[in-house]
Amino acid sequence: MTSTKLLQEGRCLVIAEVAQAHDGSLGTAHAFIDAVARAGADAIKFQTHFADAESSPLEPFRIKFSPQDETRYGYWKRLEFTEDQWRELARHTQERGLIFLSSAFSMRAVELLDRLGMRAWKVASGEVVNAPMLDRMAATGRPILLSSGMSGVEEIRWALERVRKQVSQVAVLQCTTSYPCPPEKVGLNLLQEFRELFACPVGLSDHSGTIYPGLAGAALGMEVLELHVTFSRDMYGPDTKASVTFEELKLLVDGIRFIETMRANPLDKDESSQGAEPLRQMFMKGLIAVTDIAPGETLDAAKLDARKPLAGIPVARFDEIKGRRARRPIAAGSFIQEDDVA
Repeated sequence: MTSTKLLQEGRCLVIAEVAQAHDGSLGTAHAFIDAVARAGADAIKFQTHFADAESSPLEPFRIKFSPQDETRYGYWKRLEFTEDQWRELARHTQERGLIFLSSAFSMRAVELLDRLGMRAWKVASGEVVNAPMLDRMAATGRPILLSSGMSGVEEIRWALERVRKQVSQVAVLQCTTSYPCPPEKVGLNLLQEFRELFACPVGLSDHSGTIYPGLAGAALGMEVLELHVTFSRDMYGPDTKASVTFEELKLLVDGIRFIETMRANPLDKDESSQGAEPLRQMFMKGLIAVTDIAPGETLDAAKLDARKPLAGIPVARFDEIKGRRARRPIAAGSFIQEDDVA
C-alpha cells in the first residue's frame, strides 16, 4: 500500500472549487488560480470533462442555465481543455504554492490527470459506485477524497472497502446535492457519524454559498473543506449561487486557522486565572466604608460597599466581614483593611 499523505492532523485542508466557473476560458481558469492563492486556500480544484468519454446527447441539464449550449453534451464539449492546457494549469497552480486537484468524470480524464501526477483524487458524488474508475485511482496509491452527495451509508462503505486495499489515506466528505444548500440540509451531524462509522478523516463539500458551515466544521475538527468560489455572484454559471467570493474565502481561511489554533491550545482555567493577578487587582473590588465607623461599631450591610481597585479586603469576603465589629475608627470612603476588623 503506497502512502502519499495529503491531510495533516489538526489542520483542515481548504479546497477552492472552480468546477466550470471558468466557462471554457483558459485565461479565466488561470485567473482563478491567482485569486485562490491570494485568498490563502491550500488547494484549487477543477473538473476534467471530455464530452464523448462521459456523456451522450441524451444527458439533461441539471438546470437550464446556458442559452448558448443546446445540450448538456455540447456544454461539456465547449468546456474541454487539451492535455497541454491542463499541464499549464497544473504548473501555474504549483508555482503559486497550491495543490492542483481536478475531479475526473471519465477514464480518459483519470489517465490524463495521472500523467500530470496529481497528488490526490477527488471522487465526485456521481462516481462513488464507478468500480473501474475507483480501481484505477486506487492503483496509484494516492489519497482519495470521496464525496458522499448522492450515496447512502452502504454505498460509501462499499467504495471505502474497495479503495482501502491500495490506498492508505481516504477521507469521506459530507455533501448535499443542492445548489445552494440551505442550512437544514448541510448535515453537520454527519461529520462525527462518518468518523465513527468509517474510521477515517472527514470533511464537507459545501454548497451553501456561505462561510458558516466551514467555520462550524472546523470547530468540530474536520480535516477537509471543499467549497465553490467565484469572482462575483453576478457571474454566469450553474454554481454561482452556491459559491463564495474571494473576499469571503479569505475571511473563511483566516477563521479556520484561528479556530485550529484555539483547538490546539486548551486552557486550564485555574492556571490561566493565576496569570491574571495584576488585572484582578485593577478590575475587582475591595470593601469600603460608606459612612464613618466608630470603634466597636458593627459592620452591617448599610455601612459597606465595594469599589475598584481591589485594595484591602476583597468584596468576595463580604459575608465573612458583615456583622463583625470595627477595631478602630474607619473614615467614610476608606478601604477596609484586615487590622480594621475585630
